[in-house]
Amino acid sequence: MPNLATLLRPTNLDTFIGQSHLVGPDKPLRIAIEKGHIFSMLFWGPPGVGKTTLAKIIAHTHNRDIYELSAVSAKKDDIRKIVLQSASQKQLTESYEAPILFLDEIHRFNKAQQDYLLPFVENGTLILIGATTENPSFEVNSALLSRCKVFVLTSHTDEDLAVVLKNAKKHLKIKTISKDATDWLIRFSNGDARKLLNLLDQTVTIYEKVTTKTLKETLQSSHLSYDKKGEQHYDTISAFIKSMRASNTDAALYYLARMVSAGEDPKFIARRMVVFASEDIGLAAPTALVVANAVFEAVHNIGYPEAQINLAHGVAYLARCKKNRTAYDAYFSALRDVETFGNLSIPLELRNAPTSLMKNQGYGKGYEMYPDKNKSLLPEKIKHKKYLK
Repeated sequence: MPNLATLLRPTNLDTFIGQSHLVGPDKPLRIAIEKGHIFSMLFWGPPGVGKTTLAKIIAHTHNRDIYELSAVSAKKDDIRKIVLQSASQKQLTESYEAPILFLDEIHRFNKAQQDYLLPFVENGTLILIGATTENPSFEVNSALLSRCKVFVLTSHTDEDLAVVLKNAKKHLKIKTISKDATDWLIRFSNGDARKLLNLLDQTVTIYEKVTTKTLKETLQSSHLSYDKKGEQHYDTISAFIKSMRASNTDAALYYLARMVSAGEDPKFIARRMVVFASEDIGLAAPTALVVANAVFEAVHNIGYPEAQINLAHGVAYLARCKKNRTAYDAYFSALRDVETFGNLSIPLELRNAPTSLMKNQGYGKGYEMYPDKNKSLLPEKIKHKKYLK
């Protein structure tokens, strides 16, 4: 049986909730849909904000076939079958228009898979609508990205979620939900309509009434398994980072294994390792950043299952490295001074002097290419500061 989120999914723009900056009156995506301008696009935004729904609305509005794939499990053969089926339909009906391929979590496609998809998008065999929670500038290769229009979706507002809840109550024939329970449910959902609907649906299935207490009890029972967008996700990555920070290789590998086993995005794990290499290892082993970047590149190109080996190799190396946060601490100390003092006047000797007027004003005067290392080059107000100690 379809879940509540599926049953309540809007089928047209007039019933779609949120994203007014894209689908409100005279906004770009609404104009494109209404005028029949169908093109490849990427929807970038957090979970539960309508990415899948918008793709379905576009297909429904223009009577296009839509094929839905998840990049987590999709293979090249899945795309090949869609292309062949589309070509077959085109032979039967000359007026047949290119179908829409909705590819959820497109950031999970590795480079080779994205390259395979490219020619079909380029020649119009498929209209690609990709959905991603990750920045497509980093996760989608430049050739594919250049052929897609990127639309940024934002988290639902509390007002949006209140409308979603109102529709759900009507569908489920719930007479009342207390203000406390309503407020708690909206806060918990944190802009994610699907999260709200799933918890409400589970609660109604288990309990007669929807109260703050029954919502919390349902939530507790549903968090027994790893949820890539929920509390377990954040707890596990936190334990993973803290284990590497403590140079506890065994614990770091264990939490890595938990994330891999749960199907966590390998690029998410590798991205955290790149940050860790600079933040926690830093000057103690500058090559750590090189290794972490190599791991990220490897998992981006290879994907599961082999990518877990790259991750394990990198984790073992980073956990065993000596740790040094002085560069990290020094930078943020400097940043606090920037925020506190604003744009302090840069010493004249350090300023560029491309014109004679600037030289006459003293720009560049006294500049030494290799001054005494103890000489301060900071603005006058903070010239005695020492950030990296």
